[in-house]
Amino acid sequence: MSKIITFSADQKFAEDFDAMIQKSGYNNRSQFLRDASLYFAEMQQRGELTTMADDTIIEGHLIVYFQHDVEHKLAGIRHSPDLEFTSYNHNCLKHSHSCVDVMQGIGTAAAFRRVMEQMQNTANIDKVTFVSAPIRQEGCC
Repeated sequence: MSKIITFSADQKFAEDFDAMIQKSGYNNRSQFLRDASLYFAEMQQRGELTTMADDTIIEGHLIVYFQHDVEHKLAGIRHSPDLEFTSYNHNCLKHSHSCVDVMQGIGTAAAFRRVMEQMQNTANIDKVTFVSAPIRQEGCC
């Protein structure tokens, strides 16, 4: 069941609101506001990976774009005792001439930062990002 929630804004914000939503790739105001609110609340509660307390346990996806010849290093990271990786996927991106590995893992913020720093300083690794799972108190799993 949906519930209508309203808010007020100054004139300039109201005029720019639909353009902001469209530039963000949304076609629906409600979905944009829901996602923006959840993202903002999560950042307020946990912060970015770079600012989280070292011992904060987080779960999410480590995404690594790279050129060949680093697969053995990525395998070592997947089997690291510091992080528990529960899923791994490899794809070749023909248009961007890159490979991408997506690794679902859980561990401390400090361990994720160490692994990311290690990868960022490895030749032939082009980009490393982390997408944290949303905070939920209950749900499907």
